[in-house]
Amino acid sequence: MTGITAILVSLVLLMFLAYRGVSVLLLAPLLAALAAFLSQDVPVLAGYTQVFMKALGNFIVLYFPLFLLGAIFGKLMEASGAAGAIADWIVARLGRERAVLAVVLACAVLTYGGVSLFVVAFGIYPVASALFRQADVPKRLIPASIALGAFTFTMTALPGTPAIQNAIPMPFFKTTPFAAPGLGVIAGLVMLAFGMVWLLYRARRAAKAAEGYGEPEETPLQQPDKTLRPLAQGEGYDLVEVGTQGAGRPGIAVALFPILLVVALNYVFSRHLFPALDTGYLALPQYGATALDQLIGLWSIICALLLSNLAILVLNLRRLPGVTGTLDDGASASALPIFNTASLVGFGAVIASLPAFAMIRDAVLHIAPGNPLISLSIAVNILAGITGSASGGMSIALQTLGASYLDMARQTGTSPELLHRVAAIATGGLDSLPHNGAVITLLSICKLGHRQAYPDIFMVAVVGPLAALAVVVLLATWVGAF
Repeated sequence: MTGITAILVSLVLLMFLAYRGVSVLLLAPLLAALAAFLSQDVPVLAGYTQVFMKALGNFIVLYFPLFLLGAIFGKLMEASGAAGAIADWIVARLGRERAVLAVVLACAVLTYGGVSLFVVAFGIYPVASALFRQADVPKRLIPASIALGAFTFTMTALPGTPAIQNAIPMPFFKTTPFAAPGLGVIAGLVMLAFGMVWLLYRARRAAKAAEGYGEPEETPLQQPDKTLRPLAQGEGYDLVEVGTQGAGRPGIAVALFPILLVVALNYVFSRHLFPALDTGYLALPQYGATALDQLIGLWSIICALLLSNLAILVLNLRRLPGVTGTLDDGASASALPIFNTASLVGFGAVIASLPAFAMIRDAVLHIAPGNPLISLSIAVNILAGITGSASGGMSIALQTLGASYLDMARQTGTSPELLHRVAAIATGGLDSLPHNGAVITLLSICKLGHRQAYPDIFMVAVVGPLAALAVVVLLATWVGAF
């Protein structure tokens, strides 16, 4: 079997079996080994221990604090009653019929403010769950709503977004995060409009069918904490939810404060505090011979989450009778999502190490050589789809032929700013196929399977962004930059 066929077989099996509900913790290493075995280009055991496990371990080493603190943040927001208070406040102002829009906008504000999409998923899920339950919107639409707000227009399209997908093109094209702002805004509006139309259509169909929210949640991450409340004299005790009775829910200011604090602290740490510090020691071998610009984003969100978690504890201590148990539940909830995502990163690393992948890469990079925007769009999308990573697909494309694309753009009169924006938007299409790490993490947080929730994720995070990309390329080609 040829190497290309081996890659395609492993990818198809991964997406099909993940959609059927098989755990990616099993699928990722097995299908990575299958790809290596069928291609006969990489020794299976060496590919597993030296490529798969190394990539998996590097991801966990880098992002474990983010997943841990993010999961604890979400659990504290839920157990303190803050998530329910925010949901009540949103319903009172937007109305129950706008529950989907409220979740989408909340995710968009956080991610555009610099909060990692993984953290947003952990933090917003309890709010979305309470909001959808009140509005009687199916739980299966929560992942797509979060994906629309966090994985699409704020990640790739809107000018100035702090997402890594908007930063990777800058050194290749000598641009800024605000490249081609007009086209970026148009693309963002297309994604938002398409996604909202789809989600509202699905919600209306569910309402006509009297589907409702769904079954009560039973997992430790999602089940409301209970405590004993004395009844009338001689009648014993009753179980009540912590954060809804007894100590009472926090006011809206207290409930929103930790979320706003994450955004504010992330900005202060990344833009002012850490850049002002003397970090020359990072160049030493014991610190990885690195530089601050490679760590500042991670450091900022870690510190922001840590302080925000402390703020929740201080502000809601009497609403959290089981602080240790709440923290333990949050920590436990972080384990499965990070290992699922890291396993898929390992799978992508094995695929990228196969000689046949270089053939695929070179082939897609030379599609439509006369139009750099079309060629770049197709190349980034295909590579992101194969690797299951938006940033991975873009990095491979630009590291390989970034200079060539820039030369091609100069010859055709295409501005580097257009290349930047098209490359960024292109990362957000086929990257969200069923084997994408963020998709797997989101479904794990929501305790839903691919069959239940992925079709809607596909529409808002794959079809919508591809439509926006097509609009941008057409406008840039026929009308010019604006």
